[in-house]
Order: sequence, then structure tokens, then C-alpha cells
Amino acid sequence: MTNRRSGFSKCTSFYLLICIILVQSIALNQKTSSSELNLVSGLNSLDKKYMEAQKSLVDEFARSMGQSFNGDVDHDIELLQLLLDSKKIKNNMTPELQAMGFVLGDLLANELDMHWVIYKDHVGRSRALRYKRSNNFLFPVTMISRRREVNNLTSVAKIYEKAFNSISPLRDPLPFN
Repeated sequence: MTNRRSGFSKCTSFYLLICIILVQSIALNQKTSSSELNLVSGLNSLDKKYMEAQKSLVDEFARSMGQSFNGDVDHDIELLQLLLDSKKIKNNMTPELQAMGFVLGDLLANELDMHWVIYKDHVGRSRALRYKRSNNFLFPVTMISRRREVNNLTSVAKIYEKAFNSISPLRDPLPFN
């Protein structure tokens, strides 16, 4: 009779152990599946060519007005705003609005010591700016387009300022300040 109980007890313990392992495995799987989707990688040559072509497109619009982008924040933001205000780039011109985001992104990258990366998550693949090696990202490509597509007329300067202020507190303080 003791042999039967110990056999039954061993069998029950074995099944209980299997159930615990399965439950933990399922829980672990659910935990990692959402976080492993956020992948960050560098730009490949096609990304770089695409971004340059987009910035050239916006620069063509600027040149049609006798101006061009020069990397100066105040000048370039004013020029981006002029392209919108003059209706050279209209609210329904999504590719051109997103191209403006690359120009805006370069300004932010230069001022905030950020770099362009590819950010992949459950939504898809995006070009983003990353602050150092942190998990702090900006998505300037759509900063202008998403607003304009719904007739939100927030100025380019305000969009830049909001993005700048979201990253600026993370920066290392300058010496002797």
C-alpha cells in the first residue's frame, strides 16, 4: 500500500512540476514578446540615400523661392515655415511634409547631439533620432506631417521647441555653468 501511495505521489508531483514549468514558460513568453519588438539599428546605405533625396526635394521647393537650407536653426525653421505659409507645400502633401521632417530632424540632431537610427516596433519601421545610446527617441519625420494633415497649424518653431525641450534636460551640463 505504501508503494502505491508513493507511486501516486511521485506521479502527482511530476505533473504538478510540468504544470508550473508550462505556466512560467507562457508568462515569460508574453513578457519578452512585447519588449523584443523594439529594435534599434543603424541606417543602411538605402536609408541614407532616401533621406538625402527627401532633403533635396524640400530644398528644391526652397530654391524655387530663391532660398536654400544652410543648417542654421533660425534660418531653416523660418524657411520651413515659409514653405507652409506660402502653400508651396500644402497640408495634403504627405511625402513633402515628411521630407520637411528630415530637415527638422537634422537641426535637432545637430543641436542635441542625436543621431539617426532605424526604430522597429509593433507599428513598423521608422527613422528616428536617438539621444546617445539611451532609450530616448524623437520621430521628426512625422512631426510636421501628422499635424498638418489634420489642419493643426502649430508653427515649425513651436514643434522644434517642444522636441528640443523634451531631450534638452537629458543632456550633460556644460562645464563652468
